[in-house]
Amino acid sequence: MFIKFLFPSKPASTGISMLLLTARIIFGILLMTHGIQKWSNWSELSTIFADPLGVGSAISLGLAIFAELVCAIAFIFGVLYRLATIPMIFTMAMAFFVIHGGDPFAVKELAFAYMAVYILMFIAGPGKFSVDYFLGKEINKRRR
Repeated sequence: MFIKFLFPSKPASTGISMLLLTARIIFGILLMTHGIQKWSNWSELSTIFADPLGVGSAISLGLAIFAELVCAIAFIFGVLYRLATIPMIFTMAMAFFVIHGGDPFAVKELAFAYMAVYILMFIAGPGKFSVDYFLGKEINKRRR
């Protein structure tokens, strides 16, 4: 059951899979731009970055970069797709509910939009055009 969830081998139609691929590319690249910006400004941000988990600014920044850069790349290619999407959702939830929790909705709207898209994409799965799809097919062949 868990293997089928992680590596779906029977996704929706080709048209839906193209739509999912397009969404993965668009929303993966959009999040990557945030991660690249944070990585590029590591020295300035590592001492002042928000620390909602209480692990220190540098570690919080590293976790945000991991979610916004590394996980976004995995999201785009559909590699361990659902596992990669979890830190992305968590990061956007922290931004929406904690970092910008007291701000007006207009300020935290982007984090909410990203979070909603990543939750929907998590539920939908990666589609046919993903590494996980091909891994799922191979795993199912070997299990027979």
